[in-house]
Amino acid sequence: MDRAVLRYFRAMEIRNIAIIAHVDHGKTTLVDKMLRQAGAFRENQVVAERVMDSNPLERERGITILAKNTAVTWKGTKINIVDTPGHADFGGEVERILRMVDGVLLVVDAFDGPMPQTRFVLRKALDLKRLPIVVINKIDRPGAEPMRVHDEVLDLFIELEADDSILDAPFVFASAREGVAALELGQPLVDLGPLFDAIVQHVPPPPSDREGTFQMLVSTLDYSPYLGRLAVGRIERGAVKLGQTVALLANDPALPVVNSRVTKLYTHQGLDRIEVERAEAGDIVALAGLEGVEIGCTLSDVETQDRMEGISVEEPTISVDFLVNNSPFAGKDGKFVTSRQLRERLYKELERNVALKVEETDSTDTWSVSGRGELHLSILMETMRREGFEFQVSRPRVISRVGPNGEKLEPYEELMIDVPEEFLGVVIEKLGPRRAELIDMRNPGQGMVRVRYRIPARGLFGYRSEFLTDTRGTGIIHHRFLEYGAWAGSLAGRTRGTLVSMEQGTVVAFALGNLQERSTLFVSPGDAVYDGMIIGENSRPGDMDVNPTKEKKLTNMRSKSADDAIQLEPPRELTLEGALEYIEDDELIEVTPTAVRLRKRMLNAIDRKKLSREVKRERERA
Repeated sequence: MDRAVLRYFRAMEIRNIAIIAHVDHGKTTLVDKMLRQAGAFRENQVVAERVMDSNPLERERGITILAKNTAVTWKGTKINIVDTPGHADFGGEVERILRMVDGVLLVVDAFDGPMPQTRFVLRKALDLKRLPIVVINKIDRPGAEPMRVHDEVLDLFIELEADDSILDAPFVFASAREGVAALELGQPLVDLGPLFDAIVQHVPPPPSDREGTFQMLVSTLDYSPYLGRLAVGRIERGAVKLGQTVALLANDPALPVVNSRVTKLYTHQGLDRIEVERAEAGDIVALAGLEGVEIGCTLSDVETQDRMEGISVEEPTISVDFLVNNSPFAGKDGKFVTSRQLRERLYKELERNVALKVEETDSTDTWSVSGRGELHLSILMETMRREGFEFQVSRPRVISRVGPNGEKLEPYEELMIDVPEEFLGVVIEKLGPRRAELIDMRNPGQGMVRVRYRIPARGLFGYRSEFLTDTRGTGIIHHRFLEYGAWAGSLAGRTRGTLVSMEQGTVVAFALGNLQERSTLFVSPGDAVYDGMIIGENSRPGDMDVNPTKEKKLTNMRSKSADDAIQLEPPRELTLEGALEYIEDDELIEVTPTAVRLRKRMLNAIDRKKLSREVKRERERA
């Protein structure tokens, strides 16, 4: 790109904006249409749907996991757009991205209205004094009520104690799928021009101190196989040039200052990174050549070394143990199986995932990994297994705190459920033993009831799959972290036992035919099993040791029905999220690139019985 074009980009007005919303409310689809209508693609260019969800896991699950930058030009103004995750477990991505923008597009579904994550991300934006432009999306959806949602958003502003300037925030009514928007209902819907105009008019320009010394906060990191780590953030002050030496100021003031030279300098246009020679205050850029850079670091002029306030992220609420795989099948599937490789990978994840924590334990082959929720942790596990890692994972546990008066506190979640009226009774019945407290119940009269609960985070372990079964797949469940509260005591756990293999070998259909009458199976004929591996769920409480490798005895006696084909039901497919919800404290998940297996911590049946007797004696003494 020639120098004239580079000067054009520098001379343009800039707007920096993040798109925030609850999951599935249409953020990524809206960004797709904004890119198309702003001319980011050629007319004949073939572009995948939800082009911003470039990660394979994002495409498979249909959710946004990582925040990503793009930029468009509208009537001479460059608009930097950041697409953020909508799931509460990835709130750490949203919190740090809000530091480098000056306004937010708050996308709300015209049918669902504000949901738990809408409240969460909006509170973060208001705390940072970011002006929201409210986009009421999906106005063409059957049953949509845009004006009801308009009033609910205003109620949410008041509830979050927003000031008068926020209450006057502009509203835009849109259909992201069709790529149309209007400032008022009833106006002709042509394109997204009204939305672009609202961004340019209402979002304030970024700080424009271009004469001062260089200063920038690193909000996120990217990686290039050729250049290494890329520091991404908004230039707060001054300008930076290619080849300039900058000071890297770590979060901890006690750490030494490191001087590095900027080897590459990029800005964004469309989906592409454009290499430039100079960038000024207000623009979002990516810098290469900074050794040891981390999220929250300050890049500053070498002479002034002016440190900015670091990025604060809410503490994790759930933790699991990552263990080196020591099962009989260890090392058969994975490329990375040693404790050194597992430790290096977990600590490497901390460089990008600011909401994650990794801690050493008393054991040299076990690490405690803490995150914002089961989905947050399971995404890390899925990413690692696809990279070729093999490991084991324990049951999730909540991270408790000690209150001001010495009392034990635990995290509570706000649980929001949309459920058909006929299944409301069974949902309320199941949430009772989990210590859920009903906050609100609404029946809009469309066959679906919305209930809101306050529930201990422990109470949600294992509930999602149970909820889908109880509502026959028609219910919708969302939750977010609410607060720390008093310890709720013991909760209802798993009511059924497991089938545990007592032999190592290959599963035989004959053996499963006898077992499936009193259980739900997790394995199929031909699968390899070992002693202590969980192969199914018992229909009763208590574990049962079984032999799934038992073959039919061969005799020379025959009968009419003896050789009938064995009819087996399809086994229950184990996913990482489902396995995390299912297991108990004495069980582990074995994760390999090709399989997810459940097993007992103690593989030998005799050792497990001895341990259970000792536990029983200790309880009797107590």
